[in-house]
Amino acid sequence: MTIDDIRDAAKAIEGAVIRTPCPHSHTLSELTGASIQLKFENLQYTASFKDRGALYKFLGLSEVEKAAGVIACSAGNHAQGVAYHAQRLGIPATIVMPLHTPFSKVRHTQAYGARVILEGGDLAESTDVADAACKKEGLTFIHPYDDDRIIAGQGTAALEMLADHPDLECLVIPIGGGGLISGCAIAAKALNPDIEIVGVEAALYPSMTEALAGAAPTSGGQTIAEGIAVKRPGGRTKPIVEALVSEILVVDEGALERAVLMLLEIEKSVAEGAGAAALAAVLGNPARFTGRKLGLVVSGGNIDTRIMASILMRGLVREGRLVRLRVNISDAPGVLARVTGVVGEVGGNIVEVYHQRLFHDVPVKLAELDIVVETRDDGHAHEIVTRLESSGFRTRMMQDTAHGGG
Repeated sequence: MTIDDIRDAAKAIEGAVIRTPCPHSHTLSELTGASIQLKFENLQYTASFKDRGALYKFLGLSEVEKAAGVIACSAGNHAQGVAYHAQRLGIPATIVMPLHTPFSKVRHTQAYGARVILEGGDLAESTDVADAACKKEGLTFIHPYDDDRIIAGQGTAALEMLADHPDLECLVIPIGGGGLISGCAIAAKALNPDIEIVGVEAALYPSMTEALAGAAPTSGGQTIAEGIAVKRPGGRTKPIVEALVSEILVVDEGALERAVLMLLEIEKSVAEGAGAAALAAVLGNPARFTGRKLGLVVSGGNIDTRIMASILMRGLVREGRLVRLRVNISDAPGVLARVTGVVGEVGGNIVEVYHQRLFHDVPVKLAELDIVVETRDDGHAHEIVTRLESSGFRTRMMQDTAHGGG
C-alpha cells in the first residue's frame, strides 16, 4: 500500500465523513513540555475514526455484494461505523456482538438500522458466529482492521493532520488491531520520512508488542480502553507497524483514567479510554516527548456514562478534592453540629455523612463519624483535618482505592 491509495480514499470519502479539527492545546502543551496538537476523531458522526475505513470499504463493494449485505463483528466503534454507513448507502448490515456488550452500544447499533446478533462470550467467539453467518447467507465480512481498504480509509486522518500541521515531528496513535496506526504511518512517512510514529497499547492488551517480539500472548482483563483491547493484531497491519513505527508504549489503567479526565476538564472533550491513550502515553513519558511538536489522535469518544461518572469521582479523590474523614465524637446532643460547623468554617463542603454507633469497635459513649468532604485541593483537605484536631476531635483521613489504599 502507498500514499496514493490513501489519497484515493480521501477523495472517495470527502464530504461523507467529518474533516475533524486538529487544534493546538495550549494547556496540555504547558503541562507536558511538548507542543500538542489533538486530532479530534471523537467528533465524527459515530464518535470514532471507524467511520473513515467503513465507508471506504463499502465504496469498493460490487453491486452484487451491496445487495447481498455485509456482516461485521464488534462490541463498539466498528459496529457503529459499519451500521451507520450501511444505512446511508442502503446496504443491509448484520453486526454480531458478544453477549456481555453494554445495552447502550447494542441500542446505538440497532438505531442505525443494523440487525444485531448477540452471541459469543467474547469477540473471538462472536467472530466465529459472524464467519458462519457470512458463509451461510452470502454476506461480505467487514473486518475492523485487517483489510487494505479499511487501512487506507483510516490513514486519511494523518493526511488531514499533516495538511493542518506540516511541521509535526511525531504522531502518537493508539493501537488495537493496528488499522489506524498502519494507515496513518504510511501516509505520514510518505509526506515526511523523518516523522516519528509512536504507538500506544493498553498494558492489559499489549498484543502488537508481543507479536513483534515473538512472545506468547498475554492479553486479557478488564480495561476502560475497550477500543484497543485486541488479543490478536492484524496480519496485514503487523508488518506495516514493524517497518514504520519506532516504538510502542504501554499505559496502565490509572494513566488512561487520568487522560480521560484531563481531556474532559481541559479540552471539554469526551474521550473513551482508547481515545485518551495517546495523551496518557505522553503524560507518562515526558522526557521522551519534551520540546517536540506532536500530533495525538483522540480516536473515539464512545464511553459508557457510568464509567465516565466513576472516572470523574475517582479523579476528585486522587487530587484531594473529595476526601473521606473519620472523626471520633462523643455520643451526645449537639456534637455533630459542632463538627459540621468546624468543617464549614474552613470552607469544606460536606456531601455525605455516616454516623456509626453500633457496628464499629468503639466505646458505648463514643461514636465514629465518617464524612465525605469536597475541598479545593489536597492542602485544603489537610487544613480541615488540622482544624478538627485542634477543636478536640480526633480525625484521620481514610485511604481510598483511588489512592491505592485499602
